[in-house]
Amino acid sequence: MSPAGSGSADVKPVEEVTIAPEPTVRRVVLGVAGGIAAYKATALVRGLKEAGHHVDVVPTDSALRFVGAPTWEALSGQPVHTSVFEAVDRVNHVALGQQADLVLVAPATADLLARAAAGRADDLLTATLLATKAQVVMAPAMHTEMWQHPATVTNVATLRSRGVIVLDPAVGRLTGPDSGPGRLPEPSDILAAVAPLLAAERSAGAGAPLAGRRVVVSAGGTREALDPVRYLGNRSSGKQGVALAVALRDLGADVDLIAANLEVPAPAGVRVTQVTSARDLETAVGHSAPGADALVMAAAVADFRPADVQDTKIKKRDDGEDPVITLVRNPDILAGAVRSRSEHEGDGPAWPGLIVGFAAETGDAEHSVVDYATAKLAKKGCELLVVNEVGLTRGFGRDENVVDVLSAAGDEPAHLEGSKVEVARGVAKIMAGLLT
Repeated sequence: MSPAGSGSADVKPVEEVTIAPEPTVRRVVLGVAGGIAAYKATALVRGLKEAGHHVDVVPTDSALRFVGAPTWEALSGQPVHTSVFEAVDRVNHVALGQQADLVLVAPATADLLARAAAGRADDLLTATLLATKAQVVMAPAMHTEMWQHPATVTNVATLRSRGVIVLDPAVGRLTGPDSGPGRLPEPSDILAAVAPLLAAERSAGAGAPLAGRRVVVSAGGTREALDPVRYLGNRSSGKQGVALAVALRDLGADVDLIAANLEVPAPAGVRVTQVTSARDLETAVGHSAPGADALVMAAAVADFRPADVQDTKIKKRDDGEDPVITLVRNPDILAGAVRSRSEHEGDGPAWPGLIVGFAAETGDAEHSVVDYATAKLAKKGCELLVVNEVGLTRGFGRDENVVDVLSAAGDEPAHLEGSKVEVARGVAKIMAGLLT
């Protein structure tokens, strides 16, 4: 139908307009330690504010020698304090941490990392770190020698074991003529790292589906040493396992993450144990799994390791002969966990009643990926097996995934595809249904 007086003119349909939901406003505490890179943190305040978040800047006294309080107050729109004796009427040294959805420290100097690892509370920033239950992210910045010093290495490992995300510093020009690892990551990279944490919708409290449950998740790829320089490994980035740890955490679970050589940061709010080889992973699983409600073996475990590890670098021989490397089998950690559950029944803490395996498979002319996975599920004896087809252009290292979840109970396989975050949420919901 044409409008009155318009003759035969065509009427264009009204275009549908999708109204995006308002972004979730998060309260962010931005801690700024006393390093030359403090000036870059001004871009973090601007970026967080532009994303719609409330930002409280908490600099150290040393940080104010690089960027003054008026700058932080103008950018954040909030008053700036450094001491626990300021804003005492609001109990500021506790309230900031309690109210925060995220605590981001950038730059995190060697001194700040040391004080945080030791549990010090000698200024407003370190007191806030002790008082908060929010996710904590630290972006280090210091000279290479300080970053690589054994004390800093230990402090970083301690913080990561408590669930703190400590980003790796960038490599580049430092203060003065020297270059190397220790440069503060670019503000855009830091904002990208925290964006998923600020966007996450998390369950909380006793009403969460997995509240009161403990889950152990392994992630990443194991590496088997050949010599002091080289190793045998695989192309696993750990993205899917880390996403699953986050999904389970967000459903209320108490998560232990056993991290084998991740290419992505370990998430906040989980306990982290770092391992390197398959035998390291086996030991960590044996320590963490007893007493847990579920075990998820998402790590890509090397099937073989060198029979002998050379003490010195394997060198090219003048006679042109190639080295011969003999491989031996690594332990089957998934099958071993199922076996331990049976062997230790009634003896000490019970092994998880729900064990989930992951299988990266390739099909061939005779059998499909699901065919091979079904046989593997029967062989391993676990309750669920998550299988995905891998290849040079799919699976490892990518942000998308396609999986089928097979059940030992004979249920119809669940097909999940999308981003690895979406796949992780699907697997977590299946697990929650079995656990509850």
